[in-house]
Amino acid sequence: MLTISPQGAGQFSVAGQMTFAAISAQISTVCAFLTSAKQITIDLAQVTAADSAGLALLIEWKKIARNHKCQLVLKNIPEQLRMLAGLSGFDLSSHFTLQP
Repeated sequence: MLTISPQGAGQFSVAGQMTFAAISAQISTVCAFLTSAKQITIDLAQVTAADSAGLALLIEWKKIARNHKCQLVLKNIPEQLRMLAGLSGFDLSSHFTLQP
């Protein structure tokens, strides 16, 4: 299961699995929060598993944020997502604002 929880003032925490099964079951709700502020910070520290669908979700979030003229900041990206991005040739730092 994937949970996105507001932490106040454009801050959100993502917890659970960023996998195909978890994302596809909730696709209508996993993107709605991106229209709530001009800058959205997403903390991924509580993500327990990720696959290519998780990386695809990050890319979709970036697309939605760009369409809404919103800056998207990612914090605590799990190593699993970093490795998937690297293997696929997708440079996270050139597409997202990253915080440690």
